[in-house]
Amino acid sequence: MAWALLGAALAIAAGRAYDGVDMQSGSSASCASEAAYKLYYWPGLPGRGEFIRLVLEDAGAAYVDVARLPTDQGGGAGAITRLLRGEHTGHLPLAPPILCHGELTIAQVANICMYLGPRHGLAPADEPGRLAVNQLQLTIADLVGEVHDTHHPIAVGRFYEQQKAAARERAVFFLDQRLPRFLAHFEKVLGRNREGSGECLVGARPSYVDLSVFHVLVGLAYAFPRAFARNEASIPGLLALRDRVRQRPGIAAYLASERHLAFNEKGIFRHYPELDLPE
Repeated sequence: MAWALLGAALAIAAGRAYDGVDMQSGSSASCASEAAYKLYYWPGLPGRGEFIRLVLEDAGAAYVDVARLPTDQGGGAGAITRLLRGEHTGHLPLAPPILCHGELTIAQVANICMYLGPRHGLAPADEPGRLAVNQLQLTIADLVGEVHDTHHPIAVGRFYEQQKAAARERAVFFLDQRLPRFLAHFEKVLGRNREGSGECLVGARPSYVDLSVFHVLVGLAYAFPRAFARNEASIPGLLALRDRVRQRPGIAAYLASERHLAFNEKGIFRHYPELDLPE
């Protein structure tokens, strides 16, 4: 009961409907509720969980960012580890982000977006269009993996400071060859979408992959400001898309709220000046 009241207060403060999600603290991480989505991602950083938050926020969907709640209310990192140990009904995930909805337990960013998009008008209605946005989302996953490897090129279990020399070498290659290639690909995809008049990546209306590209662009500008600036002249369409997404009502409200987490040096997009282009 206390959790229901807390959840209702949080949802009301966030300006979203709340339907009484029953999150019980304890050994079992129940996912069985149709009332709201439950997102599980590591607290304190945007990370890959931000791609899911953007979809939910743009849609105005009721959701609980479970690990950001106090531990005595079933939150904290322990809420995630209980899912990873299989203390729930549903498929076993390897790592967050994880979305629970009803009896479903869904992991992997592209997979979660593929579930949420059609439910909230953020995916094409036709199969070719749905395949196209999923393909682009998987390409974004490749890009995000390469960004991560610029600061953790050897081992994810080591600190950045333990692999700085290798990180610098990896970052030089990424900024010189890989980043321009990814950006050029998305710019070309955008320009080829005649149905959307070059204003969205697939189809006639914005989809979840437009939201994801927005996040990637602002993340790259944070992590590698000099390298990103060098590429800006070649991606006018993507920059315009970024600005349009930022102005969408749900996104604008989210970015101005306390729910939105700033980039930091714990997530995917990290700003280490020594990894950027020299001044």
